[in-house]
Amino acid sequence: MKVLGIESSCDETGVALIDSEKGLLAHAIHTQIDMHRAYGGVVPELASRDHIRRAIALTDQVMHEAGLARGDLDAIAVTEGPGLAGALLVGSSVAHAIGYALGIPVIGVHHLEGHLLSARLADPKPEFPFIALLISGGHTQFMRVESFGKYELLGETLDDAAGEAFDKTAQLLGECYPGGPAVSRLADEGTPGAIVLPRPMLHAPNLDMSFSGLKTAVLTEVKKAADPADPVFRCNLARGFVDAVVDVLTAKAAKAIKQTGIKRLVVAGGVSANKQIRAGLIKTCAKRGARAYFPPMNLCTDNGAMIAVAGLARLERMSKGELESLLGRLSFAAKPRWTLSEAANPDAPQLR
Repeated sequence: MKVLGIESSCDETGVALIDSEKGLLAHAIHTQIDMHRAYGGVVPELASRDHIRRAIALTDQVMHEAGLARGDLDAIAVTEGPGLAGALLVGSSVAHAIGYALGIPVIGVHHLEGHLLSARLADPKPEFPFIALLISGGHTQFMRVESFGKYELLGETLDDAAGEAFDKTAQLLGECYPGGPAVSRLADEGTPGAIVLPRPMLHAPNLDMSFSGLKTAVLTEVKKAADPADPVFRCNLARGFVDAVVDVLTAKAAKAIKQTGIKRLVVAGGVSANKQIRAGLIKTCAKRGARAYFPPMNLCTDNGAMIAVAGLARLERMSKGELESLLGRLSFAAKPRWTLSEAANPDAPQLR
């Protein structure tokens, strides 16, 4: 069974082709980072317009690389939410147009469900159940994944996501958007312990987190510095910030392993590519007889492969009647505020 995955929830246009027997056949991603950098963040209208320019071209590229024609497709999976409304509508429009023309089902996928399952593209892939740590620009949360569609929120950030804190810290250090790679690079040159920043909620008994105060602490250090542009100061401050984030995430991961007894930790989302965070979580898991799993490095950011994987999983669990109900649909929706619990339980009321 061949499933085309389309992702367009924010500032990456991703298209991929998954075969249920052969795995990932081809994928392509276009990032809009260069376009948004001048504005210091994502501009929704510009994002939507760029998705329009890229979606069909990337689809053609993926089909060509796989050596297949569109008529070989069995289904299309597309990110239905959450995300930027206009960006989501572009992906859904393309997916449903192709699906209608070919007479094949189009499956709406929750963006976070794609991230939850993205590590199953790795080798080896984690078996169920596992703990998932989703860390991205908009989300930082621990989930218990019992099986496909059975997700339990264990803890989450109460304010800024870790990715947001990275971006804001980068701005305070005079670096461009996106901030994660820049802060990580500066931290590599910093001295551990030269600047010590707070670890919010580090010792709280639950798995909730907070990164807003950490961002404020960075601002305080910049304001009181004799020369905020001094390279040594910038590197030491970046190191202090990264060490604080790593300490919080690893401490919460250790708690999650202890509380659940599950020895598999899946780390996904764009921030999972950060090498300091990866190293810290791998070490933490090893100390507790657990194992950390990550998506392939080139599939950590938003991509079509994770959407295709989630779509294939849903497709394989649908009845004949459910599949037939998806054929020939002329209507579709974007769900900017779609929650994961609503995706797992389609009968629940949905926010659109």
